[in-house]
Amino acid sequence: MKTIGIIGGISWLSSIDYYRIINEQINQRLGGVEAGRIILYSLNFGEVKALTLQDNWPALARMVSAAAQQLEQAGADCILIGANTMHKIAGEVQHSIRIPLIHIAQVTAAAVQAAGIRKVALLGTKYTMELDFYPQKLKEYGIDTIIPESDDREYINASIYNELGKGIFTNAMRERYKTIIAGLAATGAEGVILGCTEIPMLIKQPDSPIPVFDTTLLHATAAVNFALGE
Repeated sequence: MKTIGIIGGISWLSSIDYYRIINEQINQRLGGVEAGRIILYSLNFGEVKALTLQDNWPALARMVSAAAQQLEQAGADCILIGANTMHKIAGEVQHSIRIPLIHIAQVTAAAVQAAGIRKVALLGTKYTMELDFYPQKLKEYGIDTIIPESDDREYINASIYNELGKGIFTNAMRERYKTIIAGLAATGAEGVILGCTEIPMLIKQPDSPIPVFDTTLLHATAAVNFALGE
């Protein structure tokens, strides 16, 4: 079994899900009391958020690359960045290490393509929704992306940084997300990417009229496949 290196803390809530999903899946496949070989480097989300709000991507690239290098030195065979937004600097991180970085948008795009979906809604931070690093990966798989209207994007972004990242999940928030997803479905979205690793804690398939793609689950599953050579 290969060792999975996770850059977590972005936020710690989703890092728990990564750890749980990887270990659950490895146990399901191998049986007994088998579990994953995992090394976790947990960043301070407060520092990450501050640099993100400053659009200081070079500093974020240095921070995340340093974490990836330490995981590699500790024996990791692959790297997961446990957040969608931080894949804005995935290229710089991959360039800084010799082991593979499993890209969350790439594994998500492959899942959307496998589902036969060609137009998908993308929810996440404003950086994930508005910058091109995520839609470009989807485009490489022949998938068109639509995003919410400006007011809804601002709401989603604020909810991620001010509530979801602190473990605050309310019924009112869930209803607003459901309304946003229904509106995107009405404009032609055939599926919706939960493109922030905290959103799947709030929104589940029964909350959506179209297929949901849980990026945390997809990313963690790709790591399990890598670790087990599948």
